[in-house]
Amino acid sequence: MRRSLGTALAALTMVVLVGCSGPGAGSDSSGADGGAGVVPDAPGDPGSTPSDPDRQVVTTATASVAVKNPATGAQRISELVEAASGRVDQRTEQAGSGKSGLEGASADLVVRVPADALTGLLADLEDVGDVANVSVSRSDVTATAVDLDARISALQASVARLQGLMSQAATTEALLAAEKALSERQERLESLQSQRAALADQVELSTLSIHLAPFGVAPVGGPDSFADGLSTGWKALVTALRAAVVVLGVALPFLALAAVVTAAVLVPIRMVRRRSAVPAPAPAGPPQD
Repeated sequence: MRRSLGTALAALTMVVLVGCSGPGAGSDSSGADGGAGVVPDAPGDPGSTPSDPDRQVVTTATASVAVKNPATGAQRISELVEAASGRVDQRTEQAGSGKSGLEGASADLVVRVPADALTGLLADLEDVGDVANVSVSRSDVTATAVDLDARISALQASVARLQGLMSQAATTEALLAAEKALSERQERLESLQSQRAALADQVELSTLSIHLAPFGVAPVGGPDSFADGLSTGWKALVTALRAAVVVLGVALPFLALAAVVTAAVLVPIRMVRRRSAVPAPAPAGPPQD
């Protein structure tokens, strides 16, 4: 009896375990999300890796490039961006001065390129000049995109229901109330759709900011080697000497005038002092026998 009872209990336990792990449990968990078909990422699931194509990533980058001529370099980079199916959102050029026409010259660009073309464009910058201070940052906005998509879907369903209610409104008051609610939901829907479109544009096109300066000029982040530091220091010394010469030229007329005034005052004073310092002749003594 005891053996029969133990066997029966073991069989009953197996039946319970099989029933709990059967297809019914899996179907309940998959249907809990309202039929959206969204399954949470499980450990080891390929969907949880950063390489998931459904991930929404915004990429931004900055770079400093030393070139012979910033204007020419900016034009070359614009051509590279267009060849990569991108666009130039902003381009500013600062004209130079001096004999070479490049002193103080610079150029700044803000370009947008497809996300998968950013790495290639950064490599192509080496053909334009000496690249320094490259910085790339990536931000995962998948959660934001999913939230916007869900809210947009819910508002679209709400708008459709309100449109159905308007067609079935029995009174003027009911029709006006439905129209007011519909207008509010459509306004919110358009706002969310605009945010979603802007986010999709940021994900699709990466943003790259580029600063161009002539060779020998310190990059935005400062010189990054002894040679760059020496070149920058020499240029700063030359600039300081030029500024000193200009200041001397401005002050020279005033210095000359001050010297004339000083001489006009001091010379008479010195002459009077010299005359006062000449000893008077000694009186003659009595004649001696």
